[in-house]
Parts: sequence; structure tokens; C-alpha cells
Amino acid sequence: MQRIVVLNPKGGSGKTTIAINLASYYAQRGERPTLMDFDPQASAARWVRKRQASQAPIHLINAYEKDNRVTRAFQLRVPEGTGRVIIDTPAAIDATEMPALTANADKILVPVLPSDIDIHACARCITSLLLVAKVRRVDNRLAIIANRVRRNTRMYQSLTRFLGTLDIPIIATIRDSQNFVRGAELGLGLHEMKHYQVSEDLAAWAPLLAWLDEPAGRAAAARAGPALFA
Repeated sequence: MQRIVVLNPKGGSGKTTIAINLASYYAQRGERPTLMDFDPQASAARWVRKRQASQAPIHLINAYEKDNRVTRAFQLRVPEGTGRVIIDTPAAIDATEMPALTANADKILVPVLPSDIDIHACARCITSLLLVAKVRRVDNRLAIIANRVRRNTRMYQSLTRFLGTLDIPIIATIRDSQNFVRGAELGLGLHEMKHYQVSEDLAAWAPLLAWLDEPAGRAAAARAGPALFA
């Protein structure tokens, strides 16, 4: 079972878009994904509830809810047979919360938008992941997604220059596309939509999906700290 954490303390970076589209992709492949929604806005949870019974199933865990009748570990339990767990994290998390969110993560995705505010927020996020959460570059667990980009703009060029200084792989550049908006409204993922409508977007996702299938170096031995989910 692989655990994928989508994380960026900056709100509006596209974490939920990444998370729900990954969940739908793995559902289509029969991998019985679980989607954990830690965000109190519950956008991922609403998307799952919009899905039809005829669609490939995605198990939802409302991780943002606290139920005092059961233990936290019981609340966050993953069904047997789950192939992938995708964790949609909330905005504004503190650096001290990152070790618990990432301790058991096989892959960590940091989406960043091409704006000056988002670039600075991404720099702080990466610094916290490396220094506080102790995520090591050599473990092949951490990658960046350039999200909602419009190529040939000055801010996109600034973003690519900045990302090139981090020594963290940029494994996808995803354009600003209405297909993601439409999918969120209908409870669909990109890979469930008509191919001719989303072919350009699917091509941009291919390197991301390939990276997620790569083994994560020595990550298992390097993990430390209390895990938020077991």
C-alpha cells in the first residue's frame, strides 16, 4: 500500500485538485484507493459524495472530523485491500505538524502556483519539510508540481527559475484548465472524462504518475517521528 501526501500550507495551491484526480485515476485502475480529507473545508469529501454508484469506488475518510467515541487510529483506519492512500492536507498547517503528516508517506507532493506569494510560501514549505520533517532529498519521496500555469508568462518564468534552485524534482507542469473545474463539479476525475477533451491535460499528468510508481529510495529506514495515521 502506498501513501501519497499532497501538502502545501498555502491555501489555493491546488492540493485538492491533485488529490481527487489521483484518487480517480487509481480507482479506474482497480487499486481501491482511499482518500483522506484532512481539510476542514471538506472539498475532497464533497467531490466523493457527488460520484455515481456506477463509477469506480473511492473510500473516503473524513479525517477533519473528530469523533470522541473512538480512537483517532480507529477513525483513520484504512480498509483491507487498499492499494493507494491519498491524503489531502489542510491549509495553514504549522511546520511542527509536518512530521506527523509525512512520517509514513511514501511520496510527498507540493503543488505551487506561479505567483510571487506562492513562490515564497513554497520556499518556506520545502524548508520545513527538509529541516523539521526531516524529509531527505535522496529518498525520492518529495517532488514539486507547477500547478495552474500559463506558459510564456513572466510569472511562469520566475516560477521555473525558482524551482530550479531547490534541488527538488519538478515532476509535472499542469496547465490552468477548465477540465479540472468541470470534473470537481461533476464528481469526475480527469482520467474518467472523454479522452479527446482532456488529452493535453492527460499528457501533463503522465510524468507525475510515472514518478509515483518509482520506488522511494531508503525512505523506509529514514522515517521518524510520530505518525498521524498508522
